Amino acid sequence: MLVAPSRVPATRRLAATLYGYAFLTDLVLLYPLYVLLFADTGLSVGQISSLFVLWAAAGIVLEVPSGVWADAVSRRLLLCLAPLLAAVGFALWVLLPSYPAFAVGFLLWGAGGALRSGALEALVFTELEHLGATGRYARLIGRTRTAEVLGAVGSGVLAGPVFALGGYLAVGVASVATCLLAAAVAARFPEHRTPPAAPVPGAGDEEPGWLDSLRLGLREVRADRRVRTAVLLVAAVTAIWGGLDEYTGLLAADTGMAEVGVPLLLLLVWAGMTVGGLLAPLGERLSHRGYAGLLVFAAAATAAGALLRHPAGFLLLAAAFAAFQLATVLADVRLQARIAGPSRATVTSLAGMATDLTIVAFYGGYGLLAGAVGNPAAFAVAVLPYLLVALWLVTGRA
Repeated sequence: MLVAPSRVPATRRLAATLYGYAFLTDLVLLYPLYVLLFADTGLSVGQISSLFVLWAAAGIVLEVPSGVWADAVSRRLLLCLAPLLAAVGFALWVLLPSYPAFAVGFLLWGAGGALRSGALEALVFTELEHLGATGRYARLIGRTRTAEVLGAVGSGVLAGPVFALGGYLAVGVASVATCLLAAAVAARFPEHRTPPAAPVPGAGDEEPGWLDSLRLGLREVRADRRVRTAVLLVAAVTAIWGGLDEYTGLLAADTGMAEVGVPLLLLLVWAGMTVGGLLAPLGERLSHRGYAGLLVFAAAATAAGALLRHPAGFLLLAAAFAAFQLATVLADVRLQARIAGPSRATVTSLAGMATDLTIVAFYGGYGLLAGAVGNPAAFAVAVLPYLLVALWLVTGRA
């Protein structure tokens, strides 16, 4: 879609703000070190695992309410608040290192993630719609995912030197600083509210309130099969590979690679994810069958790379994660294109909650499976559901 010349600067400003926000949100130097901080404080593996459960639970419980709040109040406001909550949590971790502080920090971090999820995609799509440039959504979101990966890579590169200079306190201060910068960048997001497409009884001509936004979002998912299937597709595509990403370090160790070389293998995977996000504009040309083929390729490459049990297998894994990243972006593009009502963040958050619930179930299943057959075989078995998703797409039911 062509963008009027007068609106090009506005589109570029939106893109620059989006990329900066995404990069800073993931440029948290505590990422590579927080498990070590917990262990050095004296926490057991069981206590650390319980913190992860609290983190996931906070995101699941608050996912939909935050999306409704974004639709009813301000998506930009939530994007500003999200990194501030994380900043408070990180400060607690390094100033008062203890299990209660870690628990509160994870609750705040999970809440911040929930505030951001749904609100970001909804704001970007609505602003592009306002500018008559929705055709650029895939490109912007694909590059946003790339900016997030680069932020995570940057945190891995910088965490060691900063820790060497000032320990956990210095790493925590740097993490809080990037969160504050992210909040400042979020304040630059433009925001144009979309009037309700279908009035709710008793709402008059005003913007929908909290309950009205929730009703409108749930109504759209229930009434429109195309939206409902798009929500399910986001969860089906995103959850498994998103969960597997947490175990790539263990898979790398199983290849026989020395510990010093494991980060290099993980860099291959991150590079693949970066490429996948950048390929989003090309991916929009895929038909249903092409998209199904993309998932089959990704699943096959994951299984083959894992079962190879050799560092070279991570080249296949990198290609697979590039395909999965592309498939995830395209699933989000499909969802945003099908949402017609004003409760865009609410519907997007429903997809996020479905994804989070699936990932939590996946973690439990993967733990049992890997304990029984090992990580390589568990990776191969875990991606089998993608074949069913591909069949669902080919039969035209999605």
